[in-house]
Amino acid sequence: MRITTRHAVRTVQILCVTVTAALVATGCGRSEDSGPGKDAPAEIAAGKAKGTVVMWNLGDIEPALKELAKKFEQENPDADVKITSIPWDAAHDKLTTAVAGGNTPDMSMVGSTWMAEMAAMNAFQATPTSIKSSDFYPGQWGTTKYKDTSYGVPFTADTTVVYYRTDIAKKAGIKGALAGDREGYLKDLKAIQATAGKQNPKLRNATGLVLGFNSWLFWVPMVWQQGGDIYDAKTKKFTFDTPEIAKALEYWASVPKQGLAPTDRSDNVQNFRDGLIATYQEAAWNGASLHKDAPELDGKWKTMPVPYSEQPAGFAGGTDLAVFKEAKNPDAAWKFARFLTEPTNLAAYVKATSSLPSSPQAWSDGNLSADENMKAFDEQLKVSKAQPAITTWQQIADAIDSELEKLALGKATVAEVQKALQSKATSIGTGR
Repeated sequence: MRITTRHAVRTVQILCVTVTAALVATGCGRSEDSGPGKDAPAEIAAGKAKGTVVMWNLGDIEPALKELAKKFEQENPDADVKITSIPWDAAHDKLTTAVAGGNTPDMSMVGSTWMAEMAAMNAFQATPTSIKSSDFYPGQWGTTKYKDTSYGVPFTADTTVVYYRTDIAKKAGIKGALAGDREGYLKDLKAIQATAGKQNPKLRNATGLVLGFNSWLFWVPMVWQQGGDIYDAKTKKFTFDTPEIAKALEYWASVPKQGLAPTDRSDNVQNFRDGLIATYQEAAWNGASLHKDAPELDGKWKTMPVPYSEQPAGFAGGTDLAVFKEAKNPDAAWKFARFLTEPTNLAAYVKATSSLPSSPQAWSDGNLSADENMKAFDEQLKVSKAQPAITTWQQIADAIDSELEKLALGKATVAEVQKALQSKATSIGTGR
């Protein structure tokens, strides 16, 4: 997924990658006796919500959210929901500044990869026990956790799947879906590449590659697929020096090395539409975009879960709903958060916004699998997980991005990248 001006805001909205952890690193924020990770869960009182609930929404306020707020007010006549829009590119800093200054709204939509950072600032109330983790995809619930305590409710989910051009694949002799295992998928890519300039005259590369910013989103799941991880929460040590990491790095390097993917920063989305590449990984919004902006390709592309080696895995991104420690009306805020994530309401929201629900029941209620190309996302959400819940995550992610680019460009070996990542990650640490 190439980050271009055209797609940057949407990509940040979906994947919720933090900009900085400076406030955490300097120890800013609240310092109450309970402390992050030690909080007793809030309790939602019986009865209807009362009073004003102030919510910050990230990005433009969707009409669907306004409609749900009206519905909540109708069901709770003494409640008044006020929603303020916060631009995505300013949201992280505005949230951390509000927390540090003790000037927060009652609740907010929060980027999933920001949760650990802000929970460490003692920003949020712990999730009420009446909100059950079993109602959500495991990976999405995992995004709310910091030090084994949940500090929010999963709202919109996100993950990536493989989009592939069926017309291009067919000319390579591939009938039906591409192989679901890594080895078989690589063979299919080679078969497609062999048709470049021949059966597929426009084709340049079989697949797209992400270089630099956010490449970790596509590589880290490869480690999970091997049964490994990049961080051991029990020992609190990074594990970039393991065989599983080496295997994931070897695969990452093999694709551009064999000429199956370009090594420039070209736009995968546009290249796919133009027939310059046959496959790439992208989020759910891309399907709606293809239907709208490239209707001539309708019927010529499909989706499939990300190919895996030992076990399926993917990245769980999206947004969570959190209630702040400084909330003036926390009970009503939790009731609104619970209302928004009730399956029927969540299904209405995601269908209207072309996003994904954080709960399987909402997926079912919304009948999202009626669209054949959405089924892959359901499969992927079931096996997706969150990145390590550490406050220095963005620094670690930046290091991974940098080293993956060196590897893809042939400027470093797998062994060198492993050594560099282990050293950099250990030096950065896990924060507080």
